[in-house]
Amino acid sequence: MAHEEHCARVQPFLDRDTETWSYVVYDREGGSAAIVDSVLNFDSASGRTSSRGAEELVSFIQEKDLTLEWILETHAHADHLSAAPFLRQQLGGRIGIGEHICQVQKIFRDVFNLEREFLADGSQFDHLFKDGETFQVGKLTAKVIYSPGHTPADMAWLIGDALFVGDTLFMPDVGSARCDFPGGDASELYRSVRKILSLPDQTRMFMCHDYPPKGKRGYQCETSVGEQRRENIHLRDGVAEEDFVVVRRKRDATLSVPRLIVPSVQVNIRAGQMPPAESNGTVYLKVPLNQL
Repeated sequence: MAHEEHCARVQPFLDRDTETWSYVVYDREGGSAAIVDSVLNFDSASGRTSSRGAEELVSFIQEKDLTLEWILETHAHADHLSAAPFLRQQLGGRIGIGEHICQVQKIFRDVFNLEREFLADGSQFDHLFKDGETFQVGKLTAKVIYSPGHTPADMAWLIGDALFVGDTLFMPDVGSARCDFPGGDASELYRSVRKILSLPDQTRMFMCHDYPPKGKRGYQCETSVGEQRRENIHLRDGVAEEDFVVVRRKRDATLSVPRLIVPSVQVNIRAGQMPPAESNGTVYLKVPLNQL
């Protein structure tokens, strides 16, 4: 029984448009669940949103007769919009993120010159998690691992024996996340990854994104701590911090700005809520010129 209580059941969902993996993690059928890194579909040409991907998560939770306790964000994503408010409306649960989201909110409040009423205090979320904090998902014990570098606010979630790393590591043949966003730092990412890879080798590790090398394989979402230590092309055992920083900065200098960064950040620092409607009843998202 003790082993069963430690072993998380994980159902992945892939949004192919943004190459994002979302997860339902639960203790048992008829038990409790958390959702990690949900996606709200967004068409940038028309400005229209859709909940079609999130509805798949809702259907799965209902089919398994699960109680949704948590809607977790590893960080404020820059490549997709969060569906957290829609999921909370449909299923209940609490929206959680790391406490350092306040730092990210302050950065982008200024970039987007947000309305005076916007508070950079994390109050848009139901709970701000601290490094090392523990909580329950039914019979599963979860632990929070602070993992900055990609952004100042990244968290990894260890739920039972399943680790959700967000944008720190990718599959071993893809490597690591970029560190050139405001507040990002390659040295911090290196140290975060070493902390993550100090977990037992058999720990299951689930990615937030996969960018398969062209023609070599299909999309994958799961690896292990041991596999990452042996095979990660950027951060396997034996790679020194200074060498990684050089490689990461050189790589980041070649990357384009994420396609959906402008809408994503404005929405995700609000826990997935849209900005307030203007006097005509319409919601608008800003595009800051020559800033990003």
